[in-house]
Amino acid sequence: MEGKSTSEVSTLLKGKPSTEVKLVVRRAGQPQDITLQINRQKIKLTNVVYKGIVQNDIGYIKLDDFTPGASKEVEEAVIELKKAGAKKLILDLRDNPGGLLYEAVNIVNLFIPKGLEVVSTKGKVKDWNKTYFSLNNPIDTTTPLAVLTSGGSASASEIVAGALQDYDRAILVGQRTFGKGLVQTTRPLSYNAQLKVTTAKYYIPSGRCIQALDYSHRNADGSVDKFADSLKSEFLTKGGRKVYDGGGLDPDLVIKNEYLSPASVQLITSGYIFDYATLYCAQHPELNSTQNFKLSDEDYKKFGEWLAGKKFVFSSELEEQMKELVEVAKKERTYGEIQGQLSALKNQIELNRSKDLSRYKDEIAKVLEEEIAFHFGLIKAQTELSIKSDNELKEAAKYLHDSLQYRTLLSSK
Repeated sequence: MEGKSTSEVSTLLKGKPSTEVKLVVRRAGQPQDITLQINRQKIKLTNVVYKGIVQNDIGYIKLDDFTPGASKEVEEAVIELKKAGAKKLILDLRDNPGGLLYEAVNIVNLFIPKGLEVVSTKGKVKDWNKTYFSLNNPIDTTTPLAVLTSGGSASASEIVAGALQDYDRAILVGQRTFGKGLVQTTRPLSYNAQLKVTTAKYYIPSGRCIQALDYSHRNADGSVDKFADSLKSEFLTKGGRKVYDGGGLDPDLVIKNEYLSPASVQLITSGYIFDYATLYCAQHPELNSTQNFKLSDEDYKKFGEWLAGKKFVFSSELEEQMKELVEVAKKERTYGEIQGQLSALKNQIELNRSKDLSRYKDEIAKVLEEEIAFHFGLIKAQTELSIKSDNELKEAAKYLHDSLQYRTLLSSK
């Protein structure tokens, strides 16, 4: 299968349920090939990828999707965590792109009383307008709750976070959400194709729409801008707190997003972080837990030496801009006069780039540690390691532990 794309490999692996496929795997650290006989089954996705107790009595639930059964999984996680001693809860919706609307409604229903509006859809065809209410008795309306959000939290995630914010049932911690407040309806086309048509907008209980892009006013080139701040309207939560529409959801507690450096991003996308984690686990069979795992300076030095052997070279946006600058300068008559300065600047940029592995050591080591944890124990081990340095989770926990600060965030004063 070497050299084949992911989709080609997937096509060959998939087949009818209960049929068998034999795989011969070559794995780092194993002298002989491994033969695996796999019985194909229907793939079942898990929405709650992690649940556990963090920081004494805080239950943490990481929800990655809204496929069928998401609300049931969240309900079971809440019950299980409370039995384990959780007195506060954190629901992590960061980078959750959304999914099924009814699952979002049912998740909100777990934390608010029966009979309350959760979300409504409104479009040009009024007959299609619909309001969704909480139809069941909740399982918890009093436990302090924090919802983690990011710029990748969209659609159903925003409905859950927005409804809980509008009813003052939870504090939102993190970054402003994506702002996907449009309802799409699919229409079948010929040749087994589908057309997705926007038919309405979502409105959460305060009356605000979370849509960020203004498709009704396109630019001359067809591009779309976000709603201007001057066009945003003010709304009130149940308790009288001010909230705004037209740009996703603003967290009650904003935590600055820490972006990865270009060096880290390229190491991840190139596959070198994954490959070295595989090699590391093969070379350290004695590793029996990653909960407090940390790479030593010697480990990181070996990673750098391994990377050098791969002849991997970082490239930054600054270098790309420099290439464009040189090309533009060559067209000018004065190029000869500034050529020396441009060369010196180019050399300095390359020198700085060569130091990226040491400059971003802490960041790259953290990414590599989490990948090694994933190889060791999949999502569970990776999450248990990452939450120890998760600033947003720590800040949410701080407010949950301090009941006065928690109530102040939920107060209209």
